[in-house]
This record gives sequence, structure tokens and C-alpha cells, in this order.
Amino acid sequence: MSSWAEGQACKLDYPIYVRLFSDDDREQATKVAAEVQNLLRADNDLSLYNFYVTQDDSNATIAMDALHSVQHTSYETVEHREHHLTVSIKEDLNVKATEASLWSWVPLLEVRHSPGKSADPATLAPFISQEIRKIFREEQGTISSMVDETAFTTHRPAGQLSPEARATLDGKKTRAFKYASDYHLTFSMFTSSATPSSWDIEGALENTINPLIARFSSISKFTVDTQVQLYASFSPSIAGPLYDESTREWQLQRSDLSGFINAAEWPLSPGIGAGPTINFVLFVPSKDQSPLVIAETGGNSWLIPQWGGVQILNPSGKQPERLSASDLEPVMLTFADQLSSLLGLPSSPPSLALRISSLTRERATSIIISASSTLGALARLTLKLKSIAIPESVAKSVDQTIHHLDQACRGLQSGQYHEALENARTAEEEAEQAFFEPSMVGQVYFPDEHKVAVYVPLLGPMAVPLIMALAKELREFIKKLREKRSGKAKDE
Repeated sequence: MSSWAEGQACKLDYPIYVRLFSDDDREQATKVAAEVQNLLRADNDLSLYNFYVTQDDSNATIAMDALHSVQHTSYETVEHREHHLTVSIKEDLNVKATEASLWSWVPLLEVRHSPGKSADPATLAPFISQEIRKIFREEQGTISSMVDETAFTTHRPAGQLSPEARATLDGKKTRAFKYASDYHLTFSMFTSSATPSSWDIEGALENTINPLIARFSSISKFTVDTQVQLYASFSPSIAGPLYDESTREWQLQRSDLSGFINAAEWPLSPGIGAGPTINFVLFVPSKDQSPLVIAETGGNSWLIPQWGGVQILNPSGKQPERLSASDLEPVMLTFADQLSSLLGLPSSPPSLALRISSLTRERATSIIISASSTLGALARLTLKLKSIAIPESVAKSVDQTIHHLDQACRGLQSGQYHEALENARTAEEEAEQAFFEPSMVGQVYFPDEHKVAVYVPLLGPMAVPLIMALAKELREFIKKLREKRSGKAKDE
């Protein structure tokens, strides 16, 4: 237990396996792969990672066609488990300078170069390594900040974060929910009048939100519900929107945004089920107070850290009776961005597949650290309160925690990050169960002062006759001792 708490049981290692396809000849592609690997391993800005770059004999065009066929399906079902990034190198007569682009749905970096000198490994390898550096830069900073605050070590020490990077990470932590294996999403429409009275939320979710949460399914599970409330009034805690004559708009002040949610009248449940609830509110103002915007910026949406997101919809023209899926599409795209921020998804790289992979490594790392910390707290508790009785269930939970932490560490070190996350999640659940065992909690919160308060009323009546009897016996003993001494004195 203590070895995990002290960070000695696991050395955090992050191998990244890169597969390289090329239309060029095999020898040249092999040189590019070797040089890219050398450059990445020597890069201090990527010190957390251990890159393995291999050249694949498959033709780049054929390989990309195969990836394109699964681009809009769940990549987890087709992912080659040993590769976290694929680089495709193609010669293109239409490009003048070497260029690169990332695919959104699969972890693919497409590199195109013109014929001639740009195809030389000495030129191509630095370009590719620089593009890969951009992909992992934000993740490197996030994981470094986690590890720096603990006793855990990595295979190479990470560099210090700049104040700007530290501020960005702090903002990300402030916005995002704490990791949970289950989340509940609530989508609510509140209207100030009788219209719109319904919305095609199922169609809107199917087109935008559902594909996103399907991508997150390897990290967390989601449940969704929706609701509509008519004649929703503004919260009494805000001054209300003010009309601006110059812009002919109703404006909400920035100070009103934090109190915009009318918690007293809007039926927003704080939590449903085991996991936290993430709320998304669509507010449709009445025709008399439309358009409604945020003062200074003119925006119509904002994010409430660790709670959810709010979007104001100002319908153009006549208020519709029903909002269609196409009407809701811009709203749902905003909600999708807010959901990504609330779940802690990195803002870069542009590829969603790579950002989710980064989040998987971040979550696995944070949970391993958290479970280890809980084990350490439990060990310190048992050492401090040696009289505490440890139930057999706690011992079993501790064994399971250590077992799954070992498996999670092996998963990290072998590059099986989803497996590492699953084991880390189980380890944390077992550690929490052991630490908050009801029978042990009762003993922890029953200190010696309480014991004195309980037993003194019982021992008090018994102590009085015992003390008096002891005093009587002591007097008799002293009396006999004096008589014995006086008898000896007379004999002399």
C-alpha cells in the first residue's frame, strides 16, 4: 500500500506507436521512420513519451482508402491496438511545399509533398516530427502537471510549464467535471411564452450529440433525458434584460449570467442516478424581449463551470410552434462544444480521435494517482489508529485495488490505454469502498474523548467504594507497619 502512495510501485510510461505508410520506395520510407523516431525521442518537449515509429509496407493510397471506409464508424472496433497514430506520406504534383492535415474521425496524419528535394528524408523527417510534436504538446502539459504534484516518476523528467500554460490548465480544471464512469445529460427548453411548445430534440441529438457521446463511450457512459417548460420566468436574482436603443437589442449583463438559471421554478434536477448531471438549457425569449443577447459581446451562449451550458435562441420572424432538427442544429453544435469542455476534452489537436485518445491517457493517469492516494490515506489511518478493527471486506478491497493498479500500470507501459483506464477505474472504486467502509468510519469518528464520556458515568459509582476500600487498607497497612517498628524499638 505504502509503495503505491509513495509512487514507487509504478513508473508512468507512455509509449506511442506510430505507423508510417508511404508511396515512396521502402528504403527511403524506412529512413524517414527511423529519423522521425530519433527526433521525437530527443525532443525535450515530448519527454513523457517513448515513440516507436515503424514503416508499413502497405501502399499509402490503399491504406487511406481502407481508413476512409471506417471514418464515420466507431474507430475502436477497427483500431490496430498497437498503433496510436498513422502517418500517410504521399507525393502530390499539386503542392509546392510539404503540407500536413489531420483527419477528424481517425488518428491519421496525412502528409503531402511535391516531387524532388522535399521527398528527401533529411527534409521530410523534421517536418513530420514537428507535426507530431503539435499533436501531443497540450497533453504533455496536462499530464506533467498531474505528475509534478505527486511522488510518481516518468521514464524522463518533464520540463517546467510556462505561466501561460499553467493558467490554461487551471482554467480547464475549473470548467471540467471530475471524472466519472457515468454521466447524465439533461437537455431542457424553457420558453417565456406559449411558443414554441415542442421541439424535435430526438432528431437533433441523433445528428450531433449522439455521435459525440458514442466516441466517449470507451471513457464514460451516458444517459440522456429531455424536458420542455412554457412560460418560464427569469430568475429573481438578476436585474433582468435591459433594452439598448442603439442596437435595438435586449441585453443581459455579464453579472447576470451566473444567476440566470431560475433554480426555484425551473425543474432542473441536481442529479439523477449514480453519476453527475450535466445540464444544457435552451432559452427562447418572448417576442417582446427578442433578440436577447449578452451585453458587450453580443453572444448568446455561455458555459457554467461544472454545471452545464446555456444557449439563447432568438427565432427570426414569427415564433414557431415547433422547433425542427434543422432549427436546433446550431444550438446542438454549441452544446457539443460545451460538453467537450465540461468533460475535459483537450482543445487540440484538431482530430477528435486523437483528442479522445489524449483524454484516455489523462484520465487513466489521474485515476491511478487518485487510487494510490486513497490507499496511502488508508494506510496512514490504520497506522495512526492501531486499535481500529479492519473488516475482511476491507482487506479484500485493498487486494483488488493493488491488483487492478498493477494491471493499469502494465497497460500504460504497454500502450494499452483503454485497458489501463478500465483497471484504474476499478481500482479507484475498490479503494473508495475500502476507505469508506461503514464499520471503519464509525470507529474513526469515535475518539477517546467519546469513550471517556461513555464509560465515566458507569465507572464513577464503582470507583468510590473501591477508592475508599483502598484507602482503608492503606491505613491498616501503615498502622501495622508502625506497630511493628515500635515493637522492635522496645526489644532493643
